[in-house]
Amino acid sequence: MKRFLGGRKQIGPYVLGALPPYNLLLGGKAIACLVRTREVYNDFLEKYGSTKGVISKKKKRSRLLLVTTSSSLGRSSLYNRLKLDDKIYFRSIGFSGGWGHFHISDEIFSALRKYLTHLGHPYVKRNRFGQGPNWRLRTIREALKSLGLAEATLHHGLKREVFICEFASNSLSLLKSGKGNPILSDLHTVADVATRAVERWVRPRAQRRPEFRAWQKAELIRRLATKDNGKPHVADICDGPSQVTG
Repeated sequence: MKRFLGGRKQIGPYVLGALPPYNLLLGGKAIACLVRTREVYNDFLEKYGSTKGVISKKKKRSRLLLVTTSSSLGRSSLYNRLKLDDKIYFRSIGFSGGWGHFHISDEIFSALRKYLTHLGHPYVKRNRFGQGPNWRLRTIREALKSLGLAEATLHHGLKREVFICEFASNSLSLLKSGKGNPILSDLHTVADVATRAVERWVRPRAQRRPEFRAWQKAELIRRLATKDNGKPHVADICDGPSQVTG
């Protein structure tokens, strides 16, 4: 997302990117800007504005205040310089420490989970919302500990650039205090942001890279076809996908 933060509501992750030929026209940047729009804010408010907390059971006044995301690997070309008319849509706040589990394959994870099941470990079934963050990571960590392996196995060393997108000018203060109302004076509509993005990126790129016109639908189907591992290569399809997470 990805996660969308409003009060304590968290949703995500999602993967963001543009399929060809739109990736040739920097379509990913246009899509990223659409995250911060009046419609997205209103849709979140309609769906989650009066829901009850899963853990606390208390009624919330959830508002979409902040979206966090990280690059796939290293510095992000998608979110860098992401602004329209001097308004920054995503800004960098640093890099992750290079810890994670993307290098642990599904096959290895399945074996680790079976091992914990054999031990009767409670983490095996703690994959429900409200039972703690990142169940897969916690499960791998517990399995490594039980096997006597160093937790450093989870340190892949590939740092991700982390960005935030603030919906209100006072988003950070509201999240810190939990009091007040969001100031949305510069939150534009989808149509307005899309028009600005087309003028900012799509039209200039189309003039410099006219080869996008030669793109055929059959090429997209070819790239979406499964590879030797049974999964499409997302990096071959998108313009540098990033994960909208927390």
